[in-house]
Order: sequence, then structure tokens, then C-alpha cells
Amino acid sequence: MRGTGVRARRSGPAPAAMAVRWEGGHSASVLCLAAGSEGPAASGGERGELALWGRDGVPAGRLRLAPAEDDVAALAFSPRRPHRLYAAHGAAVALLDVRALREPVERLRFNEDEINCLALADGGDLLAAADDSGAVKVVDLESEKVVRSLRHANICSSVAFRPRRPQSLVSCGLDMQVMLWNLQKARPLWTTNLQECGTEEDRLQSASQLFNPPLAHSLSVASCGNIFGCGAQDGKVRIFRVTGLKFERELEFKGHSLGVSQVLFMPESYWLLTGGNDGKVLLWDVSNDIGKQQKSPAKLLHKRKGQAAATARKDGKLNKVASNEHARILPKLTIEHGEKVNWITCTEIKGSRRVLVADQSSSISVYPLPES
Repeated sequence: MRGTGVRARRSGPAPAAMAVRWEGGHSASVLCLAAGSEGPAASGGERGELALWGRDGVPAGRLRLAPAEDDVAALAFSPRRPHRLYAAHGAAVALLDVRALREPVERLRFNEDEINCLALADGGDLLAAADDSGAVKVVDLESEKVVRSLRHANICSSVAFRPRRPQSLVSCGLDMQVMLWNLQKARPLWTTNLQECGTEEDRLQSASQLFNPPLAHSLSVASCGNIFGCGAQDGKVRIFRVTGLKFERELEFKGHSLGVSQVLFMPESYWLLTGGNDGKVLLWDVSNDIGKQQKSPAKLLHKRKGQAAATARKDGKLNKVASNEHARILPKLTIEHGEKVNWITCTEIKGSRRVLVADQSSSISVYPLPES
């Protein structure tokens, strides 16, 4: 077993902890993870492999979806029916019942290319599937019909519904675009190109480093629904605030030395987990940097006063320059995982929060997280 340790910064010393390894669920790389509100966690991997896990880290069920050459690239539990698990398998979505894991209850196929991300609205009635063609298919699960087809110019890597706003969602892709959508409209309400979003120095640096453009890999929406984070290939994490029919860049910081493959806001907080191609998992507390007046993530956020920022508009897009103070944000916790991170999720085990990490191996690493 590889040695993987945890060390803390800013928040004092962390307990000496090694990763607990969950093994026996996969024979190849684990590509994605999901943790339901009840019952087991789930993992999907290469060769169509899917596994369920008990809280003790022992496989509670295994299944190989056919055809085996299609990887299981994304998973999502239903928020209203926690026994329902949706698994993206190639260009199809399999509906599974985790109470008795066997062949899919149903197979849905609305996408034309391999699916990278699944998202469910709060009510569990709408499913969004983002794929390699750049399409996001939004499906009404009751009627099993596509209610909206959204589009990126390149691979759409991530999509997420905004909590308590079932008609609103955000998406990002390898076209470096981050988009805000309302399902009543076919066109995005607001679009930001990450290559144009930043200071003049950032844009000059991006132009001179074409080998490392800010391809957008992952996004996550905080519980309040108005704040979301995006991780990109340039190693930066960008935090945005939705204001009406648009969003503005609230915060930007260098999160990893290589691409940021995963971002995840923890429930009911402004703690953000990020995973990177540099083999690190970082925990950030951005609550002080996105508005000191905010007391609860469930309430509407107010714009931080006195922030040193300049705003300019170009071609209908927002370009906001963050203050120097934002650039000094440091992680609350650093986990030296040691391998490229494919997926992260957060769950509670025996009353304590844990982060589950999937990488290039066939096992899952589980690390403790500090209490808020």
C-alpha cells in the first residue's frame, strides 16, 4: 500500500492519518464516485464496472454493465428516491436499484456521444447529461422525453443544477466556456470565456502559454445556489456569483500546480474540495472571501464591500479583476494523495465527514476531514 499522508495549513496541525483503502470493487481504474443521502456509496470505472460500498468499506454489490468496452464515467443518486442510482455508460444512462443490484431497471439513451457528467434537479424529476459532442440533454424522467438540448462548442465536461432552482443550471467545457442556463430558453443567459476572464497579465500569460489553456473540467454549486466554483486545466479555481440573469467572477486563486480535475462544495457550507492532476486534494474555506456579511449559505449572498476590483464589459461578457487579497488564499487542509485525481465526493461515516478519492488505481482512498 502506497504511503499517503495528510498535513494541515493555517488551521493548526492535522491528526496523523493515512488513507483507508476500499478495495475489491474494481479490477481497473475507478473513474467516478457518488454518495447518496442514505445507504451505500457507489463507484464506476473502466470496462463497465460498477460497485456499491457499505460504510465499512466492504463491497456491497458489483455489476458489469454491457457492453463492457463502455466505461462508467458518471454517477448520480436521486435526491428524492435514494435507492435510485443513475449511471452514465457510454452514451446511455442506466437506472439501477441499489436495494438489489442487478441488471438495470431501465436504460435511457438520448445523447449521441459518451457522457461525462450527470446531474439531477432537487426534485429528482429532471436529469441533465453532458457529453463529448458538447451537448447537454435535459430529460424529464417522468415522461422520458428531452425537454431541452443545450450546446457547448467542444466537449462538455460538467453540468450542475442550482439548488432550489430546478429550471436553472450551469455548465462548463473544453471550449473554456462557463454558461448559465434557464430551461425556458434554448440559448444561455450568460457566458464567460475563462481565457478572457482575468487581469491583463493573466490574458497575456495565457496567450504565451497555449500548451496550458484554461479548459474547464469541473464545477460545483454551493447549497445557497448563488455561488459556484469551476476548476480548469491551468491549475486555477474560479468562484462565481450568480446575480439575476448573469454571473460575476467573485474570486480566483491558483489551486494546483497542474490541472484541477474536480471541485466540490461541501453541503451547507462554503468549504470547497478540489482535486488535481498534481496528486493533491485540497480543502478551502472561501467564506471570508465571498462576502463577510453572509451568515448562512442558505441565504442570499451580498457583494463584498471594499473589494479592490475593476469591471469591464466586452462583447457582452464580464471581465472582473480580483483583488490581491484573493490571490493569497491558502488551503485549510492539504492531502498529498500522490496520484492524479479522477473524482472526489464527500460522505459521513460513523458521524465524521470523509472525502472519497478515485484515481488511476482500482481502489478508493478515504480521508478524514476536519469539523467546521
